[in-house]
Amino acid sequence: MKKKETVFVMGVLLAVLIGAIILDALLPSYHIAIKVVKKAVVYSLVAVSMNLLNGFTGLFSLGQAGFMLLGAYSYAVLCIPVAKRAGVYQQYNGGIVQFSLPEIFSGLLGDKIGTVFGMLVALLIGGILAAVFAYLIGLPVLRLKSDYLAIATLGFAEILRAFFQWRTLGPVTNGSNLLKNYPDFSGATGYIILGGALIAVIVLLVNSTYGRAFIAIRDDEIAAEAMGINLAHHKRLAFVISSFFAGVGGGMLAMYMGAVQALSFKSSMTYEILLIVVIGGIGSITGSILTSFLYIASVEWLLRGLDSGKFLGINAPAVFKNGFRMAIVSVIIMVVVLFFRKGIMGDKELPDLLRRRAKKGGSAQ
Repeated sequence: MKKKETVFVMGVLLAVLIGAIILDALLPSYHIAIKVVKKAVVYSLVAVSMNLLNGFTGLFSLGQAGFMLLGAYSYAVLCIPVAKRAGVYQQYNGGIVQFSLPEIFSGLLGDKIGTVFGMLVALLIGGILAAVFAYLIGLPVLRLKSDYLAIATLGFAEILRAFFQWRTLGPVTNGSNLLKNYPDFSGATGYIILGGALIAVIVLLVNSTYGRAFIAIRDDEIAAEAMGINLAHHKRLAFVISSFFAGVGGGMLAMYMGAVQALSFKSSMTYEILLIVVIGGIGSITGSILTSFLYIASVEWLLRGLDSGKFLGINAPAVFKNGFRMAIVSVIIMVVVLFFRKGIMGDKELPDLLRRRAKKGGSAQ
């Protein structure tokens, strides 16, 4: 990026961070605005990780919910305080794991720093676990293409969800019961900083030689292979990296929800993330982020009154009832798809907006 574009992007990021700090200072952590920002950041990270695979590499995978489940359970299991494990794992005598990473690091680094560091380590472990599973799953399934790859990865996610509810794994996963009482970032600032840093890593990857190899594979596999790109290696690499960030995103989603249950990670969660990627623009990181915030804000906040009987001062319980909100969201999505065939951003990024504006200004003169 040029100097002006870099300054522009840094200014936008700084404004977002300052906005999150102001929200945390003015509003309690349970306020709907704080919750929307938290969930939107998590969905932004997972959508960008999915875009790395589907948009930039051309691999149609639907296993995102399964990798998020791995990250969520890893975080919860490793962060539940020891004193509360007996109450969480009631049927399994406190479970097999009898330590808490935040407590361990609190003893080494102090309460606040140690707790945060332990939470970050747990998120990292969740991402690594998801990456390991992705590598093992990728060995056979990445030989498939298009719809067959999507079906195989979707099947993996569903099998994994059922496996985590298996009673034999109860001492670790708590079976079909909830995992809860683990720590969370109190406000939105922590989510913004962590999510922004992880997305920045993905941006750097996309702009690296590996990212250019991924794009070459997406555009034309035969030409990419003729240029000396190892197709199997780079596909596996993209799959593993995407799954790592999905696993970290799953851990952050566990923090946001406050309780983890395998039943929450259905295939509908993957479809929701895929919808965000498509609406934002396949191959646009900026589009995935913007759409995540717009979608979560609409569904969780702005249109919530459509399910409660009263909306914008209009009291119509016969119309504004449960399910009407999602019907309106579906209509909005259809309109967007009709008028923005390539998504809101297409394959453009934030610096492209500044570049286009500069061209218009130059032509006007």
